[in-house]
Formats: sequence, C-alpha cells, structure tokens
Amino acid sequence: MPVIESTYKAPYFFRKGFVSTVYSGLFRKVSGLIQKRERITLSDGDFLDLDWSYSEGKTERLIIILHGLEGNAQRHYITGTAKLFNQNHIDAVSVNFRGCSGEDNLSYRSYHSGETEDLKQVIQHILNTTEYSEIYIKGFSLGGNVALKYLGENQHIPAQIKAGIAVSVPCFLAGSAKELHTFKNKAFHDKFKRNLKAKLLLKSKQHSDKLKDKMIVSIKTLNDFDNLYTSKAHGFKDAQDYYKQSSSLQFLPNINIPTLLINALNDSFLSAECYPVKEAKNNPKLFLEMPKHGGHVGFFQRGGFYYNEKRALEFVQQNV
Repeated sequence: MPVIESTYKAPYFFRKGFVSTVYSGLFRKVSGLIQKRERITLSDGDFLDLDWSYSEGKTERLIIILHGLEGNAQRHYITGTAKLFNQNHIDAVSVNFRGCSGEDNLSYRSYHSGETEDLKQVIQHILNTTEYSEIYIKGFSLGGNVALKYLGENQHIPAQIKAGIAVSVPCFLAGSAKELHTFKNKAFHDKFKRNLKAKLLLKSKQHSDKLKDKMIVSIKTLNDFDNLYTSKAHGFKDAQDYYKQSSSLQFLPNINIPTLLINALNDSFLSAECYPVKEAKNNPKLFLEMPKHGGHVGFFQRGGFYYNEKRALEFVQQNV
C-alpha cells in the first residue's frame, strides 16, 4: 500500500516535536471516562489489570489499547482513545502491562517491547468471556511495537481481530535506543531511567536473590537497564539481542489485516529505520502515515480529541 499523505496540521506552537511531546504527556487532561478494573491471572500465576470503559447500549465492537514505556491505562493518550471510541458505540479495554497498574507484579520478569504472549492471553480471555465480533488493537510507542509484532508474527490470529493501529512506534529498537541516548533526548532518557530503577528497587524486595542493590546502582543508562535486567529477565542474551528479536520491523511484511502506522517525522525517539516505507509499499494491508509534526505520542488538535484518536476511529470505520 502506498504511503498515505497525512492531513494532520499542527497548530503553530505545536510544530516543535519537543513541545508536542511534553505538552501531551504532562498537561493534557481527559475527563468523564469511567473505567472498571478487572484482574486476570496469567498462565505463569502472575496477574494483569485490565481497565474497561463502555459505550452506551450493547455493542459487538471492542478496542484493545496498549500503553507505552512506563505508562498505564490512565494516561491521557489512552483515555482519549477510549473516550472517543466509547462515544462511537465501541467498548474499550485498556491493558496495564505487568507492574504498571500501581502494584508490583509477582514474578521477576515484567514487560518489554516484544512481549506478545501476555497480549495473546488477554485476547483469549476476552474471547472466552465476551461476545465481541469485531476487535481492534491500538498501541502507543512500546505498546505499538507489541501490537505490530503480534499482528505480524501470528499467521492465524483470531477472526474477530479486524484492524490494528500503532502510533509513535520504535519499530527498529536498536535505532530508537541509540536516539534515546543522544543529548536531545536526555530529559526523557533520564526520566525513564529514574522510573525504571525505582521499580527495580521495589522488585528487589521480593527477588533479592536475583536483584542486588549494587547492580541497580550500577545502571547509568537505559542500555544498562536493558543489559542487566530486561534481557536477562526475559530470556535474551543482552540488550542488542533483545532489540533484534523484539523489533516489529521484521514482522511488518506478514501483517494480513488492515493496519495503520502513524509515525511523526519530528519524533525525536525514532531512527530512520522506524519509517518503513518499503514495507508499506509492499504490503497492501499496511498503511504508513508520516505527519510532518506530532512529536512522540503528541498530535495535539483542538476540540478535545487528538489527531491520532480521530484518525484511528476513521481508519476502523473505513476498513472494517
């Protein structure tokens, strides 16, 4: 499918990627969404918390929403999507990855950019306990990589899954990791590192045999974190092996349901490889949209809902 020409026009002040990213992450507010939490038990005995929100009246349509690194189901980019879809007669379930719902998960492992087994279990739980006939998956950043990898690595996804949307996706993880370590992204890098180290300190209380304070203190960069924890806790040799195996870029040619990828050209987290023009042109089910502006999970638009939210709804309505 040829690359889509984006219609997104950022207001003047939001044309800088940094402004769009920071404003949308720190200052945006979404009100009026009511979420109901459900805890499910995973096959390894750990748990996931799902936050449901519903449209008025019975519907057979559902969107599954996946957050980004150190996000949760209450982030406004999640609740904005859920609220808009609810208003259009589509229920929403926002997934909190392991350890992201306000309570540390039970196992030593947690979540990462390529973790699709937990998503499979969430989908199976939904299929076993509900009667939705149309299910869409929308992921942001890390969650977008999870969504794309899931859709591309599984040739026999459930028939109820009809479309995918992925926003601000680091689909080539090694390149994005390198970008996050550059000076322009230092503020973001340091914030992610602080949050992740704080979680490790909490986890070390339950898993002192595997996590030592000396090890946590030695983490100076996100690459260190992935080398010392992410890779080892999830069965990879090191950070580079984790990036290689988990990048969704390699799975894009295999996606066989309508899928929209929106990556802004001024997203400072993304490397050149995260704009998969060749893959989109060679796959009639993959739609690539590269707005000039938008930053990382930004896409500010006046009127309450952001561009990526309205675009996701439009894409579902046009392609399902």
